Amino acid sequence: MTTLVKICGLSTLETLDVALEEGADMVGFVFFPASPRNISLHLAGELGARVNGRAEKVALTVDADDRLLANIVDVLRPDLLQLHGTETPARVGAIAQHFGLPVMKALPIETKADLGATKPYLKVVDRFLFDARAPRDATRPGGLGKPFDWHLLKGLDLAVPFMLAGGVDPDNVAEAIQITGAPAVDVSSGVESAPGLKDPAKIRAFIRAARASHGASLPVG
Repeated sequence: MTTLVKICGLSTLETLDVALEEGADMVGFVFFPASPRNISLHLAGELGARVNGRAEKVALTVDADDRLLANIVDVLRPDLLQLHGTETPARVGAIAQHFGLPVMKALPIETKADLGATKPYLKVVDRFLFDARAPRDATRPGGLGKPFDWHLLKGLDLAVPFMLAGGVDPDNVAEAIQITGAPAVDVSSGVESAPGLKDPAKIRAFIRAARASHGASLPVG
């Protein structure tokens, strides 16, 4: 089965077009002022119209209130809501029910014990996103380009699918997929030349490397 690929934090028509042309399964748009990838609702509408059904549109928010979520849904018409904050299972369930959209909950992973946090969410999410735990002084919970120990996910069996994020890039995504068996991968800073500035060549390389990962073997040693 081919690994699904999500390019997150897109903010220009050029880089969105590259992601779409290369066959990205999901394209993500960030609505969080502390992020260098944050976009306005106006730009979100412009970018969203460009997608035109060629990929799933994902709206990333961090502890957003219903008013912001409603504005995003109205303008972007996302296919999936990505909740990247401290949203409780009750809050996630309420958002899913209110907006009638699939929800992906991001969870920070540092140790095996952190995977236990999935349990309370299993009945209210459609997918998990596993990202590296941010440092205490970080201004945002993700998009930091930091990996965690991917071996923690080896053999993981959940009732819902998961997406691997955190530190993946064109050079290591194949290895990450081989180690974790992740059915989907998400990249943001790993395809940038500077924070918030996507690199078309890196987007192409990442998608192609992820697609080529099946049938590849890990290096010996």
